[in-house]
Amino acid sequence: MNERLQRQLDFALEIDKEKNIFRQTHLSGHGRNENDAEHAWHMAVMAYLLREYSNEEIDIAKVMLMCLIHDIVEIEAGDTYAYDEQNKKTQKAREDAAKEKIYSILPDDQKRELIELFDEFEACRTAEAKFAHAMDNLQPLLLNNSNNGSDWQEHQVTSSQVYERQKKTKTGSEQLFQVTDDIIQNNIKKGSLLP
Repeated sequence: MNERLQRQLDFALEIDKEKNIFRQTHLSGHGRNENDAEHAWHMAVMAYLLREYSNEEIDIAKVMLMCLIHDIVEIEAGDTYAYDEQNKKTQKAREDAAKEKIYSILPDDQKRELIELFDEFEACRTAEAKFAHAMDNLQPLLLNNSNNGSDWQEHQVTSSQVYERQKKTKTGSEQLFQVTDDIIQNNIKKGSLLP
């Protein structure tokens, strides 16, 4: 086997570890905590299905790949809960170190390509990154809503915290932000989210 193929297969095996990174969000129907790989897959499928609601024209294949790779760094950096202000302070440094380590398994051209895609997602400036972030926000919101806001209740999350996070949803899709707003308002009324 040539070295390039070996490195590609080594990376393919390495990213299997993403299935062991569990998030705070629970699966629908009050299931177990979802893992990063499930989150990424779900986001990618949602992006394809909901692409017509993007604020701008997008390359959907690029968005889907962004969705699939955006949390690979958590294999090394760990998951940072969206509302954990303390751990968010070190998130970028942890993820930058993880990005270099994990993507260095790949041949140099693919390493550069995926790091550029990851960095584009993080910068959230392109139409594709904005829409991918909308999926990253909407996916756990849908799951949490399906579980009557139990994850928000458990962590005593406020509606202002959720709205702050959902600003990126609005930059990717005004229409999906309206759905988000309805979900947040319904959870405030039910008492699942602190006002």
